[in-house]
Amino acid sequence: MSYCLNPACPKPKNPNDVGTCRACGASLLMRDRYRGVKSLGQGGFGTTFLAIDMVLPGNPPCVIKQLRPSTADPNVFQMARELFEREAQTLGRIGNHPQVPRLLDYFEYNKDFYLVQEYVKGNNLQQEIKRNGPVSEAGARQFLSEVLPMINYIHSQQVIHRDIKPANLIRREQDKKLVLIDFGAVKNQVSSQASAESSDQTALTSFAIGTPGFAPPEQMALRPVYASDVYALGVTCIYLLTGKSPKDLDYDQKTGEMMWRKEIDISENFAKVLRKMLEVSVRHRYQTADEVLRALEMEPYMDSLAQGLVAKPAGSSPLGNSDPDPEPEPPSTPTSATQKLAMAIRAKRRRQGTGLPASGQSVSLLSNSGRSPNTAGQPGRKKARLDAEAVQTAYIKGRRDFGQQNLSSLNLAEADLASSIFHQSKLRRTNLQGANLANADFGRASLNQANLRNANLGRAYLGGADLEGADLRGADLSHAYLSKANLRGANLCGANLTNAKIDEQQLAIAKTNWSTTMPNGRGGLW
Repeated sequence: MSYCLNPACPKPKNPNDVGTCRACGASLLMRDRYRGVKSLGQGGFGTTFLAIDMVLPGNPPCVIKQLRPSTADPNVFQMARELFEREAQTLGRIGNHPQVPRLLDYFEYNKDFYLVQEYVKGNNLQQEIKRNGPVSEAGARQFLSEVLPMINYIHSQQVIHRDIKPANLIRREQDKKLVLIDFGAVKNQVSSQASAESSDQTALTSFAIGTPGFAPPEQMALRPVYASDVYALGVTCIYLLTGKSPKDLDYDQKTGEMMWRKEIDISENFAKVLRKMLEVSVRHRYQTADEVLRALEMEPYMDSLAQGLVAKPAGSSPLGNSDPDPEPEPPSTPTSATQKLAMAIRAKRRRQGTGLPASGQSVSLLSNSGRSPNTAGQPGRKKARLDAEAVQTAYIKGRRDFGQQNLSSLNLAEADLASSIFHQSKLRRTNLQGANLANADFGRASLNQANLRNANLGRAYLGGADLEGADLRGADLSHAYLSKANLRGANLCGANLTNAKIDEQQLAIAKTNWSTTMPNGRGGLW
């Protein structure tokens, strides 16, 4: 069946063997390229269609979003065009992340505006909960550990999503990774000096205030901030844990706060994290996704840290007993929260030998199961480091998150690790020759002198990664995101960089030759 993409068509369904719509006479092949399949949804500002691209080999599916200005005023129409182009540029920038659909095309057609994006096949979280029921605390933790780095990336591009909810998070069928869709409400961050009283701008943007119940008060008042997305993530967690939408939960009539605590059985420390994500007052809420990640990493230690902050008699140990080998106290009494926290952590390490990293080292406490990783169990020992076999075994069993791990010098040649997350991991001198790393996230990872020869890095995210001296000969880096990556001395001879996000300055400090396929598809030269 062909679906007419004319928004005014009274009967858009047509047989496959016709070229023009039987009801309105419009061409069923928009721009001689896109053939509609069905409508995916309709709102006050346009319609979303599932279509197929008749030009590309294999006729892949895509999503076409139509934006229709609600007025014939030429001034408003011109502003709509400018906003549309700005949104397209934003989507093109953030769509390089493996958990965001790519922008494929955008154009104006018959005075309507169209965005064409990658089609993500899979079920959204709302469908999953309705089919399988609520998740456990471990499941909610895993959800946050997978989604927060992606939200942090979006915010780093000065973008606020404004419509995070279960229906907009799809578990991609191909790799089971969560993908955030529907950036129709996307907003570029503006300066505090920008006019908030512009009536024309309000007329164009008031439709995109988010979903009631998931959007916090400041967003409903058309003043979204990064913390607005944090609130929506918190509400999404409550939905995952209860199976209830916000409208089915009680609210405090005085404060407007959602009364969710009695609905779920979770640890009090995790409840504290959720409570701060859901603060009605934006100033008391976590301000960034990174703050939530840090809170989750420290949360398992909070009980013992609280005990460590309790004042103790002089000369006694933190447990109230004499300490045969006490750690010297600082010369003066600590007064700052940071000093007190450091002392409490040292006390905990002496008592339990948890292997908590010292100041300056990263902490990774969330695994795919939502539980803390095993530690050596002996004083002074750090948590066990993954070896090559453990990484591949974990991947086969469904684990995809290897973020902030020390995987340096491992032999992972020919390994299948597609769509894995290695965000901020250490992979110095790691052998990944011939490995399948398509759609993997290496954001800010250390790949210094790594062997990536002939590796598949198609559509991989390498933003801010350190690839100094890395061997990338023959690697497939098509559509990869390499913005701000350090490529000094990296060997790109024979690499495929077609449509990769990389600039001339980066290529100038890397090694290339005539067999390197440049981002423009040509060999040898930019």
